[in-house]
Amino acid sequence: MFILDLTYRDGALDELDAWIPEHYAYIDRHLAAGTFLMSGRKVPRTGGVILAQAPDRADLDAVIAEDPFLRAGLADYTVTEIQPTRSVIAQIAT
Repeated sequence: MFILDLTYRDGALDELDAWIPEHYAYIDRHLAAGTFLMSGRKVPRTGGVILAQAPDRADLDAVIAEDPFLRAGLADYTVTEIQPTRSVIAQIAT
């Protein structure tokens, strides 16, 4: 499982709104596929966070490369791999 931490680049907020429909379609596509489990904006609005699962980091990197925010040079990703050991969720697919 992975935590994807998106950070908007300096000055990107002025351009982000134009890319939101395409970014949301990207998020929705990967939520439906089960790759993304949760996503949301940071507060304050400096980026976002995605909880993701993928067979391996290479597969995840291919998914991340599709993000319109990344392709447009508006955001950077930090990826942290985790091994869940406790959760309020009854079962997490890994």
